[in-house]
Order: sequence, then C-alpha cells, then structure tokens
Amino acid sequence: MTAKKRFILMADVVGSHEKDGQELMADFQVLVSYTNKIYSESIELPLTITLGDEFQGIVSSALAGIDIILAMEEYILEEEFDFKLRYVLYEGVIETEINPDQAHEMLGSGLTNARKRLNEMKKDTGRFYISTKSSTAINKMMKVTQHFIDSWHPKDRSTVSGFLQGHDYKALAKIQQKDESTLWRRRKSLAIEEYLLCKDLIHHLVNG
Repeated sequence: MTAKKRFILMADVVGSHEKDGQELMADFQVLVSYTNKIYSESIELPLTITLGDEFQGIVSSALAGIDIILAMEEYILEEEFDFKLRYVLYEGVIETEINPDQAHEMLGSGLTNARKRLNEMKKDTGRFYISTKSSTAINKMMKVTQHFIDSWHPKDRSTVSGFLQGHDYKALAKIQQKDESTLWRRRKSLAIEEYLLCKDLIHHLVNG
C-alpha cells in the first residue's frame, strides 16, 4: 500500500480524572455516535473511542474537520454535557490500510505527530490545534473562537444553543418564556454574532 496523507482528527477530554467516570463515558459515547451519524459523508473513518477519554478518526478535508470540531462543541452546549474536549486536526501520512468500520490499528507519522501534539497541549490552555495549509492564521482564529465558547457560563448553555440553532431573540423568548428585551440583550452580551463571524472567517481561511 502507498502511504497517503489524510486528515486525522483526534481529541481527548480535558481533566477527565476529575469527572464522574460513568457519566463521562456515557455522554462521550453519545457525542461520538451523534457526530459519526450526522457527518457520515464527511468522515472517511468513523471517530472511534480508543481509550476511555479519547477518540480518533479520519475526515475528508480540513474544512470538514473544523466543521465537525465546532459542531461537537455546539452539541456539548446543547446537551449540557459536563466536559470539554481538546482537539487536533492533523494532515499527515497514514501507512496502513484503512478499516472503514473503526480507527484502530493505524500506523504512520501523521498519527504519531497528531498524538504527540495532543499530549503537548495538556501543558497549555488551548483546546484546538489545526495543522494544515494556512494553519497559523486558522489557529489564531480558533483561539478567538475558544475564548467565546469558554466564556459561556453553564447557566447560559440553553440560551446560547438556542441562538446557534437559528432562533432569533423573539422566538427564543417564547420558547424559554422570557422577556424579549432580556433575550435581545443576552444575544449581545453572549457575543453570538462575534462567534458566528469567527466561524465565517475560519471557513474563508480554509477555502483560501
């Protein structure tokens, strides 16, 4: 088999040892299963939980990988899961045959480098690392994106999720039975527009 460059997506749970093991595993499995189902056309090798708090897989492109990462972050908000993930999207060589059913028993410098980078990230506060073309600019934008995501308090999760699902402040006010002016102010204070702008700019950088 000829070694081929692929987009490896790898992630682990931040501070997993501090969490309730059973609850964490159940929620983590739900997240991974949901992502594999929704993004099946963009995932070449299903995201597979390799350890209790880590997964790996192969996606079709850098853009697909970033979309999946941000979708997972938004699903964590929507479901109010009590954990955060640290992600690496790495374009590198896989030397072994790809098993289309699960991401076990892969070998290659790409996988080794992705795992090395994920381990290095444990010394920092950054939760996203992208290694592709234009990765310097993309990583800067991902850092800004993380700022917004991590600034959202757990009590704001349902409100943030409602806005990210496309509800305007009037519709969300009805759903949550709150005052419209309150939701209008919350949209501003939660920096929803700025977060969406970051996603747009990341798309432009990847496509550019």
